Amino acid sequence: MAQVVWRAGDRYRGGDAEAGIETRHAFSFSGFYDPDNVGFGLLVACNEERLAPGAGFAEHPHRDVEIVTWVIEGELAHRDSAGHETVVRAGDVQRLGAGSGVRHSERNAGTGELRFVQMWLVPGAFGTEPSYEVVRGIAERTPFALPGTEAVLHVRRPAGEERVAVPDAAFVYLHVVRGRVLLEGTALGEGDAARLTDTSGLVLSAAQDGAELLMWEMHAEPAYG
Repeated sequence: MAQVVWRAGDRYRGGDAEAGIETRHAFSFSGFYDPDNVGFGLLVACNEERLAPGAGFAEHPHRDVEIVTWVIEGELAHRDSAGHETVVRAGDVQRLGAGSGVRHSERNAGTGELRFVQMWLVPGAFGTEPSYEVVRGIAERTPFALPGTEAVLHVRRPAGEERVAVPDAAFVYLHVVRGRVLLEGTALGEGDAARLTDTSGLVLSAAQDGAELLMWEMHAEPAYG
């Protein structure tokens, strides 16, 4: 097993404080570029977002990317050029397949702070028809398979002495949403992440009650062209 840990404090800081947007990037993104940190497996972005009430991102375009959003707390209003208009809440998984091109906007539709994690992945095919879906209140042990790719999202909330098996895959990206977990003796706190390879037999456990984490199981690297 190979392991690289990225602490919450090492994330690139972005956003616009005056507009009520705070962003923390795990990979090269927007104005932050590091040639040695452009992705892991199929994952090319993992952004922690905090939006003040009414704040958000105006309509903007995407193409040939799968955008998966996990809402931690608050209400995320989504609107896109394909006619989808929804409100995504804590525990929901939202997927926007940009395909050949789509425009969308996102904003805080609630009265309190909105917190979410947004993850971008390379699609299995390019130039496809844009697509959209929301899985409401995803169950802890119900994996979310990203259509057309070799990527699966797992949500885990270990408690007490429970030991959780890490998926056996070529690449596993683990992001701690809240609380603290132990990964083979390494403590990971809120906002910390681990990039893992050769994960056969690897397990983790909660270091405190209320822990929640996201794990991407990926069996491939991007294939362009």
